[in-house]
Amino acid sequence: MPAVSLTERRKNETRLDIARTAAALFVADGLRATRAEDIARSAGVAPRTFYRYFPTKEESVAPLFAAGAQQWAEAVRRAPADLSVPDALRHAVRDALAVDTERAAESLAWVRALLRMSAESPALRAVWADACHASEQTLLAVLAERAGGGTSAGSSPERPPEPPLELRLAAGVASVAVRVAVETWAAGDVSPEAPAGPAGLAERCLAALETFPWP
Repeated sequence: MPAVSLTERRKNETRLDIARTAAALFVADGLRATRAEDIARSAGVAPRTFYRYFPTKEESVAPLFAAGAQQWAEAVRRAPADLSVPDALRHAVRDALAVDTERAAESLAWVRALLRMSAESPALRAVWADACHASEQTLLAVLAERAGGGTSAGSSPERPPEPPLELRLAAGVASVAVRVAVETWAAGDVSPEAPAGPAGLAERCLAALETFPWP
């Protein structure tokens, strides 16, 4: 993976700090009552800085969704190389969705609250949908790495080879399985540490795909 510059790391930290502030305000005061200016003030940045990072208040929580997706993708990347694709995915959800720190528990609580709010906010639903699509593309790249690249018809030196259809389908199916698990958990009141928490449900969803022709 290419190294991230110090400037880019600082920007990412600022984005994530604003996202956490926004989520906390949405939970405390409600999505409708919270203004972008309120988020900026609480995050300690100028409104113009907020709008430089996010065009709308709803999009300010996108980094929280993206962080979870990135955490899962990295867990898949770290999974032992001798594991099959389904085993690597199950290994990764146990790792990425574990509630082993206060920050992890807090992030899951915010995700649950935000997903519930999205039921009445098309703008917030769109942010979640975009995050899910981006997560699928990230997972696809990681699975392609594990598979040793990938080729497809029509590739050329000027155009990097596209992952094969089977790998794209695998990434899509796995991403939907985890999305359904998280959304199902968020709709209820089960503790995230419980067997029916997000990690447990994700494993169940992935196990239900045993007959899928994984690459």
